[in-house]
Amino acid sequence: MSRILIVEDEADIASVLQDYLRHAGHETEHVADGRTALARMLEAPPDLSLLDIMLPGLDGLSVLRQARVHTHHPIIMLTARIEEVDRLLGLELGADDYVCKPFSPREVVARVRAVLRRAEGLAAAAGKAEGPVVLDEAHWRATLGGVPLNLTRREFRLLQAMSRHPGRIFSRARLLELAYDDDADVSERAVDSHIKNLRRKLSAADPSHDWIRSVYGVGFAFETPLD
Repeated sequence: MSRILIVEDEADIASVLQDYLRHAGHETEHVADGRTALARMLEAPPDLSLLDIMLPGLDGLSVLRQARVHTHHPIIMLTARIEEVDRLLGLELGADDYVCKPFSPREVVARVRAVLRRAEGLAAAAGKAEGPVVLDEAHWRATLGGVPLNLTRREFRLLQAMSRHPGRIFSRARLLELAYDDDADVSERAVDSHIKNLRRKLSAADPSHDWIRSVYGVGFAFETPLD
């Protein structure tokens, strides 16, 4: 049984989501404003949060931004906004998925199941002694299947961030922040260059898999092989 936090100020929508999620075997809690939601996430992070964007007190994107400083539990955004910029901003801030209103409750349950399954897989992988990518953060070294990658520090930072969240889409702007944490004045094209070099080095170590996926108009995602 997973514990799901529903952050939604429309009582009817929240009630329907609670009914469907409980029927699917989950435990649910409902809060209706952003400040209460943030407090719940920080005090006792749930297994997953369904977070509406339009909330009283503190909007959902602000909740997401502040929560991600302290917790990495899965968060699915619920939004009536259909503009691409809102979806990209949510993904950039660390959302794991989003569902646009009006939505089918069954779709939400399916998304919850998929995101929880992915999170469980990542947790299991983190608990293993070995994985496809091994990072030595003290010496800025990385290996793939035991093969040294010989990365630059910029490339190491990108691989470090992306490999910790397989499947998560990182925008170029976010990757730029991760690669250049020294306020260097560079353009987002620098990210494309780093990703190109990183792809080449990963492919040289293991050509059997395309490790970095391009998401048109959005950015890049690190992909692990399917079992």
